[in-house]
Amino acid sequence: MSVVEDLEIIAEQERALEFDRFDLDTAWSLGATLRELAVSRRQVLAVDVTINGMQAFFTNLPGGRPDFEHWIRRKRNLTLRLLRPSYAIGLELKRLETTLEAKWELSTADFASHGGCFPIRVKGVGCIGAVTVSGLPQRDDHNLAVEGLAELLGVRAVVPTLA
Repeated sequence: MSVVEDLEIIAEQERALEFDRFDLDTAWSLGATLRELAVSRRQVLAVDVTINGMQAFFTNLPGGRPDFEHWIRRKRNLTLRLLRPSYAIGLELKRLETTLEAKWELSTADFASHGGCFPIRVKGVGCIGAVTVSGLPQRDDHNLAVEGLAELLGVRAVVPTLA
C-alpha cells in the first residue's frame, strides 16, 4: 500500500471515529478495551488515554519497558499540537521528504511522528485529548488505537484498517 493510500484510509478513520460525548468513564472504557485486546493477543505495550490535559487511563502490560512512556509522551505531544494522528503526520513528512524539525521546528526530544496516537474528537467540540499505544511496530500501534476507538463507538466493521 502506498503512503497516499494510507493517508486516505487514515482520513476515513478520522471522519468515522468521532464521539457524541466523551468523559472519564469513556476514557476508562477505551483504555480497558485496548488493554483487553492486547492481553488477548499477548502483546507487550503501554496504553494512555489523556483528555483535557489530564491522564485518564494508563497501563503498561507485563514485559513493558519504561521507554514506552517516553514514546507515549512524544507521540501525544505531536497529536495534541497538530490535532492529527501521529502516524498520518509521519507519513505526510515521508511523502514531503522532510522532518518535524524542518517543517515545524519541533524537537524529536519532545515530539515523535511515529504511529500510535490518535486524537479523541467530540462532535461539535473538536479534539479533547488523545489515545496512545506504544510498544508495537508503529503501524500496529496505530491500528490497535483505531480498533479500540471503533469498537467503543460500535463502528468496527465500517472503519478501514491499514493492511
